[in-house]
Amino acid sequence: QVQLVESGGGLVQPGGSLRLSCAASGRIFSTNTMGWYRQAPGKQRESVASITSGGSTNYADSVKGRFTISRDNAKNTVYLQMNSLKPEDTAVYSCNAEVWSVALSRYLGVWGQGTLVTVSS
Repeated sequence: QVQLVESGGGLVQPGGSLRLSCAASGRIFSTNTMGWYRQAPGKQRESVASITSGGSTNYADSVKGRFTISRDNAKNTVYLQMNSLKPEDTAVYSCNAEVWSVALSRYLGVWGQGTLVTVSS
């Protein structure tokens, strides 16, 4: 089955940058929308950014102008370039991908385990 693995998290100072990657592995026939979510301590998980298979993007207002989502369809990988990081960006970042299920003839959402991003001086 399909699994997603995130990487690139870590500790960064305010104003710094990080690049997160999420690679889907397994029997991948196609992926539709892929996205990044985050959950800060004591808060609900929120959508950060998403990108369709055609490259259309959507961002949360809190990250517009600072984060950029991109994807490499050949590698079944989605990226999140995070610039001008703020302490409030501290969270566990998880990726999600809609993966085509041949058995069910529909897309299924698959989640990664998450990677921790800590923004602190």
